[in-house]
Amino acid sequence: MPDNPDRAIAPPAEVLLERYYALADEAATLAFGERLARAIESVAISESGDDGDASAQAFHGLQVQLVGDLGAGKTTLVRATLRGLGHTGRVRSPTYTLVEPYVLERPAGELALYHFDLYRFTDPAEWADAGFREYFDSGAVCLVEWPQRVGRLLGVPDLVFALDLDSEGDGRLLVARAYSETGKACLERC
Repeated sequence: MPDNPDRAIAPPAEVLLERYYALADEAATLAFGERLARAIESVAISESGDDGDASAQAFHGLQVQLVGDLGAGKTTLVRATLRGLGHTGRVRSPTYTLVEPYVLERPAGELALYHFDLYRFTDPAEWADAGFREYFDSGAVCLVEWPQRVGRLLGVPDLVFALDLDSEGDGRLLVARAYSETGKACLERC
């Protein structure tokens, strides 16, 4: 475990695409979440071949890691993404439950999404003990807050979103990095 468990751990992969987004206020964060939802939907459909592309490969899921201080907007972004994917029920923060599952009905079939909050982890071994690996191997969308708490045990993510408060404290700067072709395709659509 690193000396500082809050320190972001850079994934051991090449960045395929990097983009910066100035999110002036909560409305801008919500709008970005909706764009992310449309991008996820588009990538899931194109990779599953439901858009008529017979050469497409099956959608194997998406791992999105959200990094930022408390209050940076990570949960707000997840809520907006879920709303953009059509979820109409309550969106709870998984701070105490560690994971909140969602099954979203889509025209092409169900899309499983898991929202993780690993803030309470103090040792990467807790990740292994929790048995969460199966969620990441199921073809689901996994949105992970505080991924740095488990070191490199999550593997290489498709996307990393780093959220920072701007110098005035009103808005956010979102630095988005794609580490896989799926993540790159998703980010290109945001």
